[in-house]
Amino acid sequence: MSRIGKLPIKIPENVEINYRESEITIQGKFGTLHTKIPEIIFIKQDNNVLSVNIKNETRSVRSLHGLYRTLINNMIIGVSEQFDITLVLQGVGYRATVQNDCIVLNLGYSHPVKIFIPKNISVEVVQNTTINLKGCDKQELGLFAANIRSWRKPEPYKGKGILYKNEKVLRKAGKSGK
Repeated sequence: MSRIGKLPIKIPENVEINYRESEITIQGKFGTLHTKIPEIIFIKQDNNVLSVNIKNETRSVRSLHGLYRTLINNMIIGVSEQFDITLVLQGVGYRATVQNDCIVLNLGYSHPVKIFIPKNISVEVVQNTTINLKGCDKQELGLFAANIRSWRKPEPYKGKGILYKNEKVLRKAGKSGK
């Protein structure tokens, strides 16, 4: 059995779980998420504890067991608490603003960069250089943060770019360091 897959999942009070055949739907305070599950995996719910089980024991099934247990756990956490990611803009003149359903970034290019904000994600800009992202879907939130970050990845010489909060950039000496 998978070590991660066999761990039980505690269900908070404000979360409803509906499981039919190969699809699971989870509703909570911050939204509704659903996903499809392979037929070799089945779910059992007892009171406020959810367990993910498998029908047979092979290497590929064990890896799917742990994967889908983690995905379901992330869905439960997302609809009950929400996930958040903080991005920090480091560089002279780097700024961010939110306009309607777009985030506008000034990153040293000759034009401002406009990125459409997905409907399930809320964006807040603090002091023009800190971007707070919140959402209930961990995968979608991480993908959106990576999309923003891809416009200016941190560079090792001056440390400029878009960084995750508490990220350390390993600095290089450059030409004068010889």
